[in-house]
Amino acid sequence: MSDGMPLKKRGKEDGGASAEVGGDRVSTHPDEILNHVLSLLPAEEAVRTCLLARRWRHLWKSSTGLRIGFLGKDEPKSVHELRRFVDYFLLLRGGHSLDTCEFRIGDFSGDEDVPRVNLWFRRAVMCNVRALKLHVHLNHNGYPYVELDDLPLISKTLTRLDLYGVRCHSRFLNFSSCPALEHLRFVDCYLKSAKISSESLKNMSIVESILDDDYSRIRVYAPNLVSLCLDDLAAGTPILESMPELERAFVRITNQCEDHCIKIRDPSQDCDCESCDNSDSIGDRGNNCVLLKGLSEAVDLVLISNIDKFIFKRDLRWCPTFNKLRTLLLNDYWCVPDDLHALACILEHSPNLERLTLLLFSEGPKHNVEMEGHFRSMVRSPAISKHLNTVQIKCEMVDERVITVLKFLCKFLNMSFSF
Repeated sequence: MSDGMPLKKRGKEDGGASAEVGGDRVSTHPDEILNHVLSLLPAEEAVRTCLLARRWRHLWKSSTGLRIGFLGKDEPKSVHELRRFVDYFLLLRGGHSLDTCEFRIGDFSGDEDVPRVNLWFRRAVMCNVRALKLHVHLNHNGYPYVELDDLPLISKTLTRLDLYGVRCHSRFLNFSSCPALEHLRFVDCYLKSAKISSESLKNMSIVESILDDDYSRIRVYAPNLVSLCLDDLAAGTPILESMPELERAFVRITNQCEDHCIKIRDPSQDCDCESCDNSDSIGDRGNNCVLLKGLSEAVDLVLISNIDKFIFKRDLRWCPTFNKLRTLLLNDYWCVPDDLHALACILEHSPNLERLTLLLFSEGPKHNVEMEGHFRSMVRSPAISKHLNTVQIKCEMVDERVITVLKFLCKFLNMSFSF
């Protein structure tokens, strides 16, 4: 180049990379590698690479990953701001298959923008996407959720679906037409249905969402589920059907849940909810369980509830046997002073339990006091698991409530505790 010689043009033998790129070695890589690089960029930036060189002119169309609405670090763009770009973008890229697709959406209006979002969502499904995420951020236009069309989701390739800030109905929540779907996550969603069903699901998470059916509790049918998380749900607690493959489950019932009983806090009050002894919902033994029967095959289980929520204690009337359970974490809901029946019941129905952790009157994650139990002898009650070797208590301070629980465990399990 110093002697004025012209740049040598690349021929067919070097993959046809453009002459004008000169020392651009990136363009010499195979299309598969370049497509992977493009899939990591926001869609707007991926399109701009068409200006780099002739080789890049149409590469963005076949990128295997789309990230729409991720440009910049500010608040996500509104549907109105995204509309022109996304419409043309999806049209020009055609039906090229996708591995991943993420939509990040800000403000939207109900009449015009929601149908547009549904169109984009369904277009991604038609591109045989494997992992699809639709994240609708907090809206300032008076519409709390993007309402997804109540049509079956049909895909032979979809394996992961993450939904944030959407409203779904019955036909959408029947995933029988998605035979490859294994991972499903709802965050801050409104699920309006009688049932959520999938025979292929392995992992499901429902967090900070409303589960509402006009006539009864929503049922969850996922017989091959391995991992489940139900956290901070509003409206009624869902009914879990049989999950024989379940290994891990985390269930936390908070004040958002509408299932509560005033008698739990004050036994002198009159109440006829599902939890009370005089309730008409005694039902048909285990068939009346809401959560515990579906969780009974778990190996690792976390059960946390606010004190005035009744679902777990209601289910204990028909407490199943947790034959596979090895590790169990409970909060103080199970250890109400003067009424430790709930704790005793679940321990007596866990014949193979190895590790028990109690979080007593402490939110965590850090706890000021941690204690570990030690068996005083090899002699144990036949009702308690012979495999139980670790009992741990975590709390903020050792007050009278904690001392009551310690006394019960020392007698019930024949243990002593040390700090």
